[in-house]
Amino acid sequence: MILVPVTYRGGIYRHGEVMDLIEDIGGYIVQKHIIAQEVVLQCFVPQADVEFLRNTVKPISGEVTDSPLVGTEIAIVSMSLEIHHLPHPSCDIAEYVRRLGAKSNMVSLARGPGKRISQLNDEERDVINEHDIAVYLLGNFEKCIQQKLPNLRRGIEVPIVLCGGPDKENLQRITDPPVDGYVGNVGRFMHRTKESEELTKLDEIISEVTRVLDARRVAIAKDPLSVSPARLMDLIREKVPAILDVTSPTPLTVQMQGLRVKLPYDPYATEIRKIEIEDGVTIEDIARVNPSRMRDYILLQILPFSETNVVV
Repeated sequence: MILVPVTYRGGIYRHGEVMDLIEDIGGYIVQKHIIAQEVVLQCFVPQADVEFLRNTVKPISGEVTDSPLVGTEIAIVSMSLEIHHLPHPSCDIAEYVRRLGAKSNMVSLARGPGKRISQLNDEERDVINEHDIAVYLLGNFEKCIQQKLPNLRRGIEVPIVLCGGPDKENLQRITDPPVDGYVGNVGRFMHRTKESEELTKLDEIISEVTRVLDARRVAIAKDPLSVSPARLMDLIREKVPAILDVTSPTPLTVQMQGLRVKLPYDPYATEIRKIEIEDGVTIEDIARVNPSRMRDYILLQILPFSETNVVV
């Protein structure tokens, strides 16, 4: 069964029936937002049932749309926290990908500024590698980007989408070896992205991120995961009551190949490892349970079928 990410929007009236329907057809609800009288459900549903769901919610004025960023965690990498290097584009991009279902985290580098001294430390590298994709927001000058990027990408294993002031062709020319995606004409500017051409540029960033993530989904499908991350999310929510007391907006953050559990590692890691999924198969049989470099969270990295010979 192939699960696809979608978003449901509709009134609060009878939304409980929609949630039950999603679960009945084998889907999973990743996040639920209630905004005034509107309900937004970000979820995974079986591909064969998407049209059925769309037609079923029409009588209650609901809408189901494709949301390729649901179930992904994106690192927005800025050069520093200083206002000179953390202008509005960083915040606007982080907010824009959230609207389309992604979980975004800002990663501001301790030694990002400066052509000669720019670098990543081990913690920054590891935090970025815990995400599904990294969006690098660099500056306006070709020479600066060309000289700094080799240091800032060293050790990064996730796909990178590079944004900078030069146009896309020049970004590609000065990047060796190439990264996974490019968006040009997005440099530093000190105002919110509210003009039409700026909003179009945000849409271009989303399109490039979506393209890169789709390519990664194709690669994962060639050696499928031993279990769906969304299924693990539901299982942990059911078996570990402490997760219900976490006040974070996303206590369980679904990723393309795993899950971030926002509980302390030492008290809960063993309990999570021993959770049975099905027929005696436990989480530790099909996933690595590691401490995250982000606070004291738990990071689950699901193994592919080729390593476990198990699909549950």
